[in-house]
Amino acid sequence: MHTLRVDLESRSYPIHIGSGLLSDATLYRPHLAGAQVMIITNETVAPLYLKALRSALTGHVVHEVILPDGEQYKTLDVWQRIFDALLAARFSRDCTVIALGGGVVGDMAGFAAACYQRGVAFIQVPTTLLAQVDSSVGGKTGVNHSLGKNMIGAFYQPRAVIADTATLATLPQRELSAGLAEVLKYGFIRDAEFLHWLEMQMPALLAREPAALAHAIRRSCEVKAEIVAADEHEAGQRALLNFGHTFGHAIETGSGYGNWLHGEAVGVGMCMAANLSARLGWLTATDVARTRQIIAAAELPLEPPSDLSAERFLELMAVDKKVLNGQLRLVLLRQLGTAVVTGEVAPEMLRATLS
Repeated sequence: MHTLRVDLESRSYPIHIGSGLLSDATLYRPHLAGAQVMIITNETVAPLYLKALRSALTGHVVHEVILPDGEQYKTLDVWQRIFDALLAARFSRDCTVIALGGGVVGDMAGFAAACYQRGVAFIQVPTTLLAQVDSSVGGKTGVNHSLGKNMIGAFYQPRAVIADTATLATLPQRELSAGLAEVLKYGFIRDAEFLHWLEMQMPALLAREPAALAHAIRRSCEVKAEIVAADEHEAGQRALLNFGHTFGHAIETGSGYGNWLHGEAVGVGMCMAANLSARLGWLTATDVARTRQIIAAAELPLEPPSDLSAERFLELMAVDKKVLNGQLRLVLLRQLGTAVVTGEVAPEMLRATLS
């Protein structure tokens, strides 16, 4: 097991990464607020891992909510089911909510924990690569709206993240590739050496070689923990973590939630951001080609849906959390391994990329 720490003073917490951690009671015990535990999971993950998690919670009053699986269910209506269960079971303020699943489960459970009785204890147990390297760390929680992804939510940090890498053995290959998009993101924005390592190790990562996956997860979490510790509420550099996401969220919303996996849309979004960075003179044509080759090697798509016009993209991108004072800010690359947030993009250049 490897343990990192997200340094947020009194709200600091550990990220435990390793194989076989799911049923280790010693990892949960220090972070359980009281006797009552509500596990939030989904129909896919529950048959695989709910029993193992419950075995680690012996001696506690454990209930669970099993949600439908998919981004299309990340809605306020489905989210209400968590409150129905907490209230029906008469859970008090010293209860603990545990998210067992991928990014959708983690976001919804965390948002519920932030709101129930104005905030209760919360633990993340991510079971997908995307959740282990990104969504479980940093305290972003929320649900989607028909007009924009993740536009309703809260910053709410977990008490611990317990990432059992053994759960990746049951992950569909498409979901693995989607997770690799978020791993690649860290290389593109912050660590050119890590990006080169990913380039060389992509066959091993796709083959799920344990040592390669462990390093990729650990380095991704290190980068994210550093950025979150410096900028918890995305007032500055944390926005860099949205590289590819403004384009990607537009793809997800415009295509209908659930038709594109989040990581697939982000992969295309990173290609589009690289294209725009080159138009600004920051990347070379060779850099853009290399970006596309790396993303293709992760078995991710390179082009957005053909039925999303430039006008529709612009309409969707206008509903983005990085819009300030009516100005869209984008995360672009000065060079591979160095990202910036800028609102100084000429409309004709953005439109050229979208076209």
